[in-house]
Amino acid sequence: MTAASKTRRVAATVAAATLSLAGVMAGQVAHAANDVLDPSTELFANPESTTLEAAQGLTGQARADAQLLGSFPSADWFTKGTPLEVEAAVAEVVASADATDEVPVLVAYNVPFRDCAQYSAGGATSVEEYKGWIDGFAAGIGTSDATVILEPDGLGIIPHYTTLDGNTEWCQPEELDADTAAAERFEMLNYAVDALAALPNTATYLDGTHSGWLGVGEITDRLIKAGVEDADGFFLNASNYVATERLQKYGTWISDCIHLSQGSRWEPSWCASQYYPANPSDLSTWGQSDAAYDKAYADTSMTRNPAEQAHFVIDTSRNGQGSWTPPAGFLNPLDWCNPPGRGAGLTPTTDTGNALIDAYLWIKVPGESDGSCYRGSSAPHPGDQTADPAAGQWFPEQARELIALANPPIAAPTCHVSYTVHGSWREGFNTQIWIKNTGTEPVNGWELEWAFHEKETIQNLWSGSATQQGAYVEVDNLSWNRTIKPGQQITLGFIGETNGSPVTEPWLFTLNGAGCTSD
Repeated sequence: MTAASKTRRVAATVAAATLSLAGVMAGQVAHAANDVLDPSTELFANPESTTLEAAQGLTGQARADAQLLGSFPSADWFTKGTPLEVEAAVAEVVASADATDEVPVLVAYNVPFRDCAQYSAGGATSVEEYKGWIDGFAAGIGTSDATVILEPDGLGIIPHYTTLDGNTEWCQPEELDADTAAAERFEMLNYAVDALAALPNTATYLDGTHSGWLGVGEITDRLIKAGVEDADGFFLNASNYVATERLQKYGTWISDCIHLSQGSRWEPSWCASQYYPANPSDLSTWGQSDAAYDKAYADTSMTRNPAEQAHFVIDTSRNGQGSWTPPAGFLNPLDWCNPPGRGAGLTPTTDTGNALIDAYLWIKVPGESDGSCYRGSSAPHPGDQTADPAAGQWFPEQARELIALANPPIAAPTCHVSYTVHGSWREGFNTQIWIKNTGTEPVNGWELEWAFHEKETIQNLWSGSATQQGAYVEVDNLSWNRTIKPGQQITLGFIGETNGSPVTEPWLFTLNGAGCTSD
């Protein structure tokens, strides 16, 4: 099914509910929902993600890499459309996540002049258009569980913004009124926070940049202006490469700075940061800023309380090797745009072991390009004469590096699935599935899972025990075929009913929860 036809189908089912849902929202008080992400939360891996879609046009190692990365939960990005269109698109993802009792991560990325019209240019054309789009986005979530990453770079890059130290930042579009542009950005983000906070089961996080960018006081001031007190907190490192240990400290300092600034006479500009008293390039000095916060709490007679403080999530999609240090001679390194030699970081989880960190997420979809730049330079260098794919397009070479250099390592798939439709008729089809153990250890007991694209249902399955909920299918072994030895393959099959939809091949198969390669 094409994206357009999916949108039309979902739009028809959700449009009627929009007005009634909006009425419910209007009567609710904005509140934070930190319990949406707890250590037991299962994050949603979309079986129709852009990663798995990219895999359909690839072969060999590149296809296997996309399938492997697509087997992990990553965010679904929403970047355009009318209010009705974004409502339908969000509702489709949320409904799929509901069917698996998992929580989707949704990125709202449509603020006017996003990325200051650089590689990821686009967005709504006015304040009112953006507010309408956010209303549609929120209506698509409704009462379902969801986590929203609200506008990456939305607080890091603000048009015509004056910092705490009185400097006007570089983003100064001529099309915008310099006197109102920054205020409008905060107006839109506050509106979005309120709309999402009114939902009963949605956690919302604002842009907290990263420790290689804004100082703690500067981003704290912006977060407060954007309404962080009504959100669940902030996100760090979206689409960047900073090491997790640096972000853990940076995020903790921001949470402390917000807490101090909102709970006492403290001012954000007084907050210690990675720049002072710490030395940003020497992690061993960052304890000096830790000590400065201890003193600030003592001076204000306040006490840290993770239950009251802003929480945060960290994008670990590409930070396994940390940030790239350009070699000498790169005049304009663009170290944020597809830097070479990077690896994936921690795989997504809500079990962080830290009361302030709600999750490690893959916000930026690993394997998708940052922009049509040259790897590590603003102009071609020897050995690198081809521009990278446009922002958001699949980048096979980068995907390979992210897997090969992942830290912690990402295990290679140990299963391969072949899915063959032997025949179809008006209302049915006949399918055979082969499962091969490509690992070195026997599989003792198996559970194969996949999701249909359309309305297909299993009517009669042999060599396994099947259950189906909506599009999602789970097949468990029988007593006689529970073991699959290394190099061995087993087969099963089923008669399916089309229910009026085309017969298609699933994009993702998992065996005992781990992704398999497939033909």
